[in-house]
Amino acid sequence: MQRHEAGDSAGTAIHARFRLLGGVLLVAHLLVVGWLTLRPLDVPWAEAANLTPLEGIRADLAYGPLEGARRIGEGLALLAPLGVLLPLISGRLAPSALSAWSSLARTAAAGALVSVCIMMLQTAVPGQVVDVDSVLLNTVGVLLAHAAVVPALRARLRRSRTAYQGPTPRISRVGLGPWTEVLSAVPREY
Repeated sequence: MQRHEAGDSAGTAIHARFRLLGGVLLVAHLLVVGWLTLRPLDVPWAEAANLTPLEGIRADLAYGPLEGARRIGEGLALLAPLGVLLPLISGRLAPSALSAWSSLARTAAAGALVSVCIMMLQTAVPGQVVDVDSVLLNTVGVLLAHAAVVPALRARLRRSRTAYQGPTPRISRVGLGPWTEVLSAVPREY
């Protein structure tokens, strides 16, 4: 039976703490997003729903460069933390390039699904206007946050995990094998 070293359990405990922290932050973020997007608004009139792609972005840019950038930035930033929190709670360190691309695709799909769910729930909320461009902007925000933060975060977690593993354990009661003396007497050609 092999005994586990203290460094191994400390490395996995830190990893579990990051996952737990990511889960708590994800729930808190989704509660804030739900409050911002699904609360009824008391407005004298509401615009018609926008179901034409990129029409809402054109309308935002018609307000001027600063106001348009602010409105588009709000759409990008609304679900952007999902790009970091979803991979963090999955706990995968993505050692290969293929798994890194699949992580990006999974995170983008999850961000798009959350955005579509919010848009569908907004149809029943008075004062909230459905805009298909919000789904596009939210998904792009998730992708940008994932691409900007997750590779560096995973590399740092991999480095810290290898630092906590410590040296390879040695079993002192096992001696040298019986053939080591015979093999050491054979001349080697270099």
